[in-house]
Amino acid sequence: MATVIREAPKKLYFGPDHKALADFAAASNRRAVAWLVLVCLVSFLPGFFTIPPVDRDEARFAQATKQMIEGGGYVDIRFQDELRYKKPIGIYWLQAAAVKLGEAVGVPRAHYRIWLYRLPSLVGAIGAVLATYWAALAFVSRRAALLAGLMMAGSLLLNFEARLATTDAMLLFATVAAMGALGRTYLAQHGAGRAPAHPWRRPAIFWTAIAAGVLLKGPLILMFVGLAAAALAVADRSAGWLKQLRPAVGILWVLLLVLPWFVAIVLKSGDSFFSESLGHDLFAKIGSGQESHGAPPGTYFVLFWLTFFPGSILAGLAAPAIWRAREEPGARFLIAWIVPAWIVLEIVVTKLPHYVLPLYPAIAILIAGVVDNHALARGRWLSTAPAWWFIVTVALAVGGIALHIAFGGQPGFLAWPFFIAAIIVAMFAWWLYQIDGPESALLRAVTASLLLWWGLFGMTLPELPRLFPAQDLSKYIRFTAGCDDPQVATAGYHEPSLVFLTGTGLRHMTGPEAAEFLKAGGCRFAFIEAHQERSFAQRADALGVRYAKGLRVDGLNVSGGRPISVTVYRAEGGS
Repeated sequence: MATVIREAPKKLYFGPDHKALADFAAASNRRAVAWLVLVCLVSFLPGFFTIPPVDRDEARFAQATKQMIEGGGYVDIRFQDELRYKKPIGIYWLQAAAVKLGEAVGVPRAHYRIWLYRLPSLVGAIGAVLATYWAALAFVSRRAALLAGLMMAGSLLLNFEARLATTDAMLLFATVAAMGALGRTYLAQHGAGRAPAHPWRRPAIFWTAIAAGVLLKGPLILMFVGLAAAALAVADRSAGWLKQLRPAVGILWVLLLVLPWFVAIVLKSGDSFFSESLGHDLFAKIGSGQESHGAPPGTYFVLFWLTFFPGSILAGLAAPAIWRAREEPGARFLIAWIVPAWIVLEIVVTKLPHYVLPLYPAIAILIAGVVDNHALARGRWLSTAPAWWFIVTVALAVGGIALHIAFGGQPGFLAWPFFIAAIIVAMFAWWLYQIDGPESALLRAVTASLLLWWGLFGMTLPELPRLFPAQDLSKYIRFTAGCDDPQVATAGYHEPSLVFLTGTGLRHMTGPEAAEFLKAGGCRFAFIEAHQERSFAQRADALGVRYAKGLRVDGLNVSGGRPISVTVYRAEGGS
């Protein structure tokens, strides 16, 4: 059977698409950007509005932002009465702006709408995909740049982060923008690029992105940029090209953008912010597995094949060609973007999947360049790689149905059409790989992933209330309280989502303390987890507390990984 795949060339070229770069506003680029935005919306929006607040990080970020809005203070960061100085202010300001926008357009109870807090992540994820396309034009053709953007838009990890009200999608956007400007500067210095029409454009993008990254997540963006620049300086035995970024003026610009808040928080808290964010958060992660997230070196390599799916399936096939091209300035820059930071992150004890996300755009560009050059490796054992598009899709679809049965108590038939369609498209991506070529196969695989995310995020997770017990508990209070300002306490169940949904005034207690709380009577409610019920009942009987038993919610504490059962008790009368 004839095949369109050509023999792998001895040498690739990772250099700029001069025609595309010459006029980024050209119709072809505008069409590419429009398609990427459309694909992003199709990929990221399912479940965006309907998945309840996720414990713990998302709910913590959202609650801290909600308290800023409620109190009108936009310098200090708190979760109830607890200082929350693990991250800088950037994401909180962005979330607060999104909620204020929601209020302005008339969204009811905007403070409690988690999707408003997720808007910066959605914007960041779309921005990161577009920035990947823009960065890729410095290294590959327009067609390959579009493939790189599509791989990012379809990747599992970015789909998670686009739906979470945390820092990581926005940090990715800032990092890709900075690395794109850095890459263009490097290629221009090595004769593989062209001078910009405005010499200050690249420095402006680079240093503004650095400032944004610092305000979002502290020095992490400096690690990604600094390790890449250092690796290139060692490989080239020169760092003179960095002068083109106007570092003296650039550093002053960064300080102008970031110092006002840092000065304000120091005046507010002394050295508490730096001791907490650097000492207790950043440096603590290096030597120990913080919050039970420790893992051995190699973890990110193993997770990559799932978290960058479906693009990851072609990574092994692209590796030989990338290695052959390693001496080219473009390939050298992209490898320097990936390898040093990946090694550091593998060494750090605390590991979370999203830590390596800022490295995925460089991987996407490398893979896309190899695909565009028809240089993917071929061999008997490598020819089985496309089958994993089908295998992983089937596994995730079956997993989605299993979630419906285990936590929803029903098969989830509404998700089945998406799962079945995803499996069929993934099967064709595999079967037609040798006939239509890897580019068409990759497009089919991305299409299959979009269908899969519709089934998982849009039709599965929102239908599993057992995974989000705080949602039912807060709704019960809202619709049955019968008063404007119910007072609520919780014993045994202390997740941040419950605070966000119920209200900042939620009190955390033991079972006996909850009995004393209800003794005061009035519009008071207590959430009592099963392990606290005995001590609660004993103390309530001893005090003669009158109470009524209400809703019982059985679910799973996702953060703790254990089943829970929480009963709502309401005070009757008072003392």
